[in-house]
Amino acid sequence: MSPRWDPNPNIRRGRTVIYALHAHLVFTPKYRRGPFSDEILTRCEEIMRSVCADFETELVEFNGEQDHVHLLVHYPPKVAISKLVGSLKGVSARRLRQEFPHHIRRYLWGAHFWSPSYFAASCGGAPLSILKEYIENQRQPG
Repeated sequence: MSPRWDPNPNIRRGRTVIYALHAHLVFTPKYRRGPFSDEILTRCEEIMRSVCADFETELVEFNGEQDHVHLLVHYPPKVAISKLVGSLKGVSARRLRQEFPHHIRRYLWGAHFWSPSYFAASCGGAPLSILKEYIENQRQPG
């Protein structure tokens, strides 16, 4: 018997669910100060990949600039985005402060690394207008 081929790698399967959930996340450091060097961004990505793996979530893409980071995550329905975000920000803040204490202290003071707010958007799939039309047309008058 040949292995099963799934034509869309973005569609994942669980025991009782088939899903394709993606979120675009943006985090900024406290005061929008710019503590990120290339080295710190690289380490931040490694830390965030590890946290995502703990949540059975895939960090599909990561990038950033001096004053913010972008993440594209593929997550299962059992994961609450707010819990994932809390762990991503908490673990990365703690480890980056431990590993780069002098550099981080120049930009950020006090106990906070990340701003308490964040941006999250669902993404992927068809545009909302197409989905709305599809659902409206499910039951044709007959």
